[in-house]
Amino acid sequence: MAKNFEPENKLPNMIGPGTKIKGDIETNGDIKIDGAVEGNVVSKGRVLIGQNGVVNGEVKCTNCDIYGTFDGKILVSELLSLKSSSKLTGDVKTGKLSIEPGAIFTGTCDMTGNTPASVSTKPDAKK
Repeated sequence: MAKNFEPENKLPNMIGPGTKIKGDIETNGDIKIDGAVEGNVVSKGRVLIGQNGVVNGEVKCTNCDIYGTFDGKILVSELLSLKSSSKLTGDVKTGKLSIEPGAIFTGTCDMTGNTPASVSTKPDAKK
């Protein structure tokens, strides 16, 4: 049987300041966003939205640290950390949530433990 080739990614993917992306991003590794993304981000690792980073869309990942701005829906299977400079607007579903003083969070949060054990890069099935 053939094995799916998933290279180990020791370095995180990076979207630098001044970069704007419209569309979906999928990665097996970590990703750091210091630019702007309008679309969906799916990562089997950590998503880090830097202090100047802006994401509008849906994020699915294992862990997430937000220093910048997020607007949309976020699904984190393990830990979501909102840092003091973060601004999150939208719906959150996570296993654990950490909010530093100064962070702005407007929306809903579900921590009922119904998050998947691991994040899949396959799109959700429509019902």
